[in-house]
Amino acid sequence: MKVAKQLALFVENKPGTLAAVCQALADKKINIEAISISDAVDHAVVRMVVDNPQKALHLLGEHGVLVVERDVLVVTGPSQSGALARIAKILAKQKINIEYAYTATESMILRVDNIAKARRVLKNC
Repeated sequence: MKVAKQLALFVENKPGTLAAVCQALADKKINIEAISISDAVDHAVVRMVVDNPQKALHLLGEHGVLVVERDVLVVTGPSQSGALARIAKILAKQKINIEYAYTATESMILRVDNIAKARRVLKNC
């Protein structure tokens, strides 16, 4: 388990926007390790973990994309039934709230309200 920087991008909700963002990252050899997209009426929030968040933050800023950086937990392990339920139960017992979660290959991305405590609690799991 590690703490990673997540980038939350606020972009127009229209065809081609995601393609342009992903292509700009690819052109600079920045790999997207996890991604989640939520839509609203006129915009979308793209949350992503990349292999070089500082470089991505700079690049996206140059392209006029509003980006917010947050710490998230990356919990690695095999994708199996009940894994998120087990983690959520452990955190709930310690009164740690999962604000949101999404998955990537072999890992779960968790935004929690107390990241230091969550790391301690999940360290031996």
